[in-house]
Amino acid sequence: MTGNQIMFILFSLMIIVFSVLTVTSRKILRAATFLLFVLVATSALYFMLNYQFLAAVQLTLYAGGIVVLIIFSILLTSHIGEKFESPALLKKVYAGIAVVAGTVLVITTILSYTFQNNNSVPRSVDMTTIGTDLMSYGDNGYALPFEVISILLLAAMIAAIVVAKKIKTK
Repeated sequence: MTGNQIMFILFSLMIIVFSVLTVTSRKILRAATFLLFVLVATSALYFMLNYQFLAAVQLTLYAGGIVVLIIFSILLTSHIGEKFESPALLKKVYAGIAVVAGTVLVITTILSYTFQNNNSVPRSVDMTTIGTDLMSYGDNGYALPFEVISILLLAAMIAAIVVAKKIKTK
């Protein structure tokens, strides 16, 4: 087994383990921390695939932006030690059924797809090409994804403010 395969398996296992911990943790701050580990491991996979731009966006936007906003709203509302309620048995059964169905769907889709080698010539990477692509809406353009990301960050900031300003009625 090569070093790349070992690293892929390691990052994949990290993503699986911390994803499960994220959704099963009853403490909200721990769940946010586990989510951070998932997002960092995902960006590591993008770096391994030589998608440096996507990996950088993953780190800066999700790991650096969204998770920080989530943790900020948790700390601002003083719910650090708050535990989530344990879900009812029926919800656990439905969640288990959804997990099994999703796993079967993903495995059958992957096994039925015929993968082919891509022998395309890599594009030249110079500052002119990067600048043109960043400002373009067409093929290989990044202007539209940047606008979508800015709307996502705005929605996350508004949600963090709403959560932080929620008044307790006791």
